[in-house]
Amino acid sequence: MGYALFQTINAAAIWGGVFPFLPSSFQTPDILFTFFLAQSLVFTGSFLASVLGSYYFPGPTRQFLVPAAAIPYFLGWCSLIAGIYFPGYAIIFATVGGACLGVGSAGFYMLWQRLFASQDADRGNHDLILGTAYGVIFYFALYTIPVAVTAFLIPTVFMPLFALCIVLQSRTIDLTQPMFQDEPRKHPTVYRQILHDYWRSALSIGALGFCSGIVRSLVIGNSDVGSLVNVMSMAASLIMALALLLIWQRKNLRINVVTAYRVLFPFVITGFLLLPFLPSSFDTIFAGIIYASFACAVVLMMIQCAQASRDRGINPVFIYAYVGVIVYVCHDIGFIGGSFVEQFSSLGIQPIAAVSLLALYLLGIMYFIGLGGFRQATSTQDKLSESIELIALNYPNESDEDTSKKTDEHQYRDRISKQCALLQQHYRLSARETEVMELMARGNSVARIAEELVVSENTIRTHTKRIYAKLAIHKKQELLDLINQFDPANLKD
Repeated sequence: MGYALFQTINAAAIWGGVFPFLPSSFQTPDILFTFFLAQSLVFTGSFLASVLGSYYFPGPTRQFLVPAAAIPYFLGWCSLIAGIYFPGYAIIFATVGGACLGVGSAGFYMLWQRLFASQDADRGNHDLILGTAYGVIFYFALYTIPVAVTAFLIPTVFMPLFALCIVLQSRTIDLTQPMFQDEPRKHPTVYRQILHDYWRSALSIGALGFCSGIVRSLVIGNSDVGSLVNVMSMAASLIMALALLLIWQRKNLRINVVTAYRVLFPFVITGFLLLPFLPSSFDTIFAGIIYASFACAVVLMMIQCAQASRDRGINPVFIYAYVGVIVYVCHDIGFIGGSFVEQFSSLGIQPIAAVSLLALYLLGIMYFIGLGGFRQATSTQDKLSESIELIALNYPNESDEDTSKKTDEHQYRDRISKQCALLQQHYRLSARETEVMELMARGNSVARIAEELVVSENTIRTHTKRIYAKLAIHKKQELLDLINQFDPANLKD
């Protein structure tokens, strides 16, 4: 509920293209551009500072203080309110407000991400997705409150509430977990591997961020479009959250972020191509779809980064900030570039713009086809680091024979691999836990497994404890005996 309230207030300030709960007289193009430019740049800069800080100074990130996020967030809203009452200084207050809200919102995102990553996968993912759904409901509920009252309630009532929630929940974090005890500079190979494994996912989400940045620059001068962007992006978040929760109850989910973007890519660039040729109503709808897609991608980004922290035993602030830097740099480039292009469009260079769009379209399609097209995009062969894993909470009961038949449909390199797959289905093991279990079954030591998976030994020990807990065993010999019991030949008999 605390995360939902934070999402609600954040959407009322730094999402889309307008402030839905501030007077329309305050929302001039100059003020909006100044605010969003300051907010976007400082927001991205805060993520970059978090990457460097968590790598070179991991100690302070373990004690990430709420006041460091709450104070600038509060000052940011006070600056926006002050700009309403002192119109002569509105630009200055908008700049200060944007910078403060950029720092504060980035800080709160880090705090919530750290909390969700510190929990077990089921609890953390469930709270994040459910909080996203509640946040949308709270957001639309704000429209029932008079605008003049809402602007004052946000810094004086709502913000203290979600700040208190994160304070209380942060006290429950187990700071002895490997992800918090890890010192990145002692394991440079692990972190280089992290950078290599996740940049494609980050760039895929960043491409949507780039598109949303362009959309933001285009809707600043049109409050109607900006309002629709806010509403559609929040509605899409609600639909996605509910769909995930419903499907997750009955089925395993594996969402490959890179694959999802490759499938979406041709439709996005086609939409941009059609912008100059279709009525203005298409512009409005397309802007809403782009921001809605980006809103869903941001939720998936948080789930993926939390999973990376648990699987790799790395600081959750580092991986989330690293991905965030790539995503929001792309967004800022789109916003600044779109604002710059708008100046040229006023000079009547529409034909050149149309030619440029067409060239981008053809180059994009060639790039897409060169990667293998839809066949390659929908291939089931993907990397574990590029996929988000949600194990079914209430998997339908199946007979051992049915389970064995399912494993026969896949190719395994030997009997041990097949037995581990059977155990994974029966005991709801994650893909990473199954990897560790199989390597243990093959006689590898903790040090060898850590080297094979490019993680620390402490992380492997944590995975081992989780495996033992799920299998209700206490030592390696019991694990080997249990694996032997899941011999496919014995199951069929």
